[in-house]
Amino acid sequence: MRMKFMGKILQGTAGATELSGLTESRDGDLPRLEFPLLASSPGLRHGVYTRSGGVSGGPFATLNAAFDVGDEPSAVEENRRRIQGDMGGMTPVFLRQRHGTRVVCIGDAKQGERSAEAPPYADAVVTNRPGLLLVIQVADCQAVILYDPVEQVAANVHSGWRGSVGNIVGKTVEKMQHTFGCRPENLTAGIGPSLGPCCAEFVHYRDEIPPSLWRYRVDGFHFDFWSMSVDQLKGAGVAEKNIDAAGLCTRCRTDLFYSYRAEKTTGRFAAVAGLVGKGWQR
Repeated sequence: MRMKFMGKILQGTAGATELSGLTESRDGDLPRLEFPLLASSPGLRHGVYTRSGGVSGGPFATLNAAFDVGDEPSAVEENRRRIQGDMGGMTPVFLRQRHGTRVVCIGDAKQGERSAEAPPYADAVVTNRPGLLLVIQVADCQAVILYDPVEQVAANVHSGWRGSVGNIVGKTVEKMQHTFGCRPENLTAGIGPSLGPCCAEFVHYRDEIPPSLWRYRVDGFHFDFWSMSVDQLKGAGVAEKNIDAAGLCTRCRTDLFYSYRAEKTTGRFAAVAGLVGKGWQR
């Protein structure tokens, strides 16, 4: 039986429960966080994992999901096995993330799109194939999960500041629409923990971020990328009522999440989503 409860792993260091668009869910020993809107959809299984529950040591403690950060490969393999097991044994699909805007599709496309090579160089992946677990690895960047309950299509997006500048979330919605026949107004979205307006500092923003996005500057050098993603989703046709945002800053919450800004040498936590078909249990 799944238990959902607020405030256990979402408590701040002072003991006060933070406001968050996530709830904790636990099927077994591995804690994960879920977006309420996505969790209410029987056709999707998803989760945002914290840095807890794995076997990695040192700066990668403990549930590091990335091979390319200096962790022991055997530890990463075990951590990935634990995540896969917690997701009911779905087949994981990893990307070679490049902070770009390439979106790849895996599955039976309505518009002749070919299945992606594995693992593809891309920062977003879309599928209509049940049993595939789309994995995004982050440590300050946003993972954005998208789901269409009508066409039964899921997507997972890696959006760092470069991805936000390039509007990768909007491009992913367009790919879902043009390739799989999705209608944006049917989509539900969840924006994961990432750098908040408190910590997304860009002292060279005039060279890095185009003037059209300076309206998201909250003070001298800080930007609100959470609001930017919400607006980009809305601009792509996603209804605001269908968007959940975690509202948790990774740099402020290194007890829960890996943060490159705070720690430099660190791991990557996983955000995952997969379609549930026959034979798969939520």
